[in-house]
Amino acid sequence: MNSPIRCSSVCSTLVALTFASALYATNGMNMEGYGPVATSMGGASFAYDNGTAGVINNPATLALMEEAARLDLALGVLGPDITATNPAGVSADSSATSFFMPAFGYTRRSGDWVYGAAVFGQGGMGCEYDPASWRGLGFDLINRTEVSLGRAILPVAYRVNDRLTIGATADFVWAGMDLQMAMSGPQFFDLVDPTQQNFGRASGSLVSGFQQMMMQLPMGTNVDYAYFDFSNSSDFTGEAQGYGFAGKIGLTYEVNETFTFGLTYHAKTDLGDLDAPGNNLAFQLNIPGMGAMAQSLTGTIKVDDFEWPAMLGAGFAYRPSSDWLFVADLRHVLWADVMDQFAMSFTADNVATNGNFAGAVLDSVLYQDWDDQTIIQLGAAYRVTPQLTVRGGFNYGNDPVPDTFLNCLFPAIIKTHITGGLGYQFDDRQSLDFSLTYAPEVKTTSGYGITVSHSQLNAQIMYGYRF
Repeated sequence: MNSPIRCSSVCSTLVALTFASALYATNGMNMEGYGPVATSMGGASFAYDNGTAGVINNPATLALMEEAARLDLALGVLGPDITATNPAGVSADSSATSFFMPAFGYTRRSGDWVYGAAVFGQGGMGCEYDPASWRGLGFDLINRTEVSLGRAILPVAYRVNDRLTIGATADFVWAGMDLQMAMSGPQFFDLVDPTQQNFGRASGSLVSGFQQMMMQLPMGTNVDYAYFDFSNSSDFTGEAQGYGFAGKIGLTYEVNETFTFGLTYHAKTDLGDLDAPGNNLAFQLNIPGMGAMAQSLTGTIKVDDFEWPAMLGAGFAYRPSSDWLFVADLRHVLWADVMDQFAMSFTADNVATNGNFAGAVLDSVLYQDWDDQTIIQLGAAYRVTPQLTVRGGFNYGNDPVPDTFLNCLFPAIIKTHITGGLGYQFDDRQSLDFSLTYAPEVKTTSGYGITVSHSQLNAQIMYGYRF
């Protein structure tokens, strides 16, 4: 495994697998921690060697590694438990309750330099409701979201002297999204009626054409639903896809033999739009004397300007003895810069089956207005024996999603994580680390009167081999 070329087939497979994984919201849309060593200690990771997960935490920690090279193979299992309850008290449970997330990292030391390659899932959110539940609006409509973002990362770190390390990464970033979202008539009219637009807005020639059509139909005509539908059955990609770049920088400084602090900055991604050609926008009217009239328009859906936010982080590691480690991080995630709205555009194909809407355009926005998020991560580790280490931690971040604009398809409302785990060193070369995270239930009621409850039970395991 010393050559990047010999690793290429493994890397390609893991990139595909990571791309397939829809990661469920914990700290906003980020995971509560990356790698089981850090995750078991509340996610704190900025000021000590936590393996190759440093590529997504603080790349400067890679220069703290003592071995000549290291390979980590990890698997995460995420277990969200999400329920949406309508104002009448009828509940719908999300069937998306178990997801698998592989990752890998390889780093090599050359003098004071460390370099390598890694693939990690950054985060995401989503759920899926039974079409027979109230979320199907009585028309057996599937309601699901699946948002994921992954990174292929090339890190480099340098030990400047006995106290200072610096590091940086170049990240190739990919994002995927599936969305099947049913809107009731009142929700749809809130978008298209300029006198409403409390939760979003819609405009364009398709809206104008729809309004003209409604004026020609009998009084009392209602909209049963509008339905955005771009989703595929692939295990590797979302229907809407985008690619781009990002990067990170960081440092660690050893104040003395017991105390180290770390700083890191993660840049905002440069992804742009997620494109989903060949998909559908549908609606159904209920016309007096005629009954239901459904129309499905084919065309291209685009998620406009989808980006992952920048993050500033600082942390410390304190070793009062060879057996104890205490760590703490503070993260500030700039969600407000990228999650002020969720914008989509739809351009109908210029074909006869689209009727009067052929070539029409719809620009729609759902208000999000997320707040920035500050996250506190605390943890400790104790080496019970030369082989066995036990870890525990705590993670708290404010809910960045305003109650008013909470959508039960985007339930990123988790606040607290209680974490723990174990590490076992088999010999000088091989180790196994495990983490378990419990996120207690959070309940929030949206501006539509829909109450969303969300809890999680997550686990990660990692095999490490030192060369």
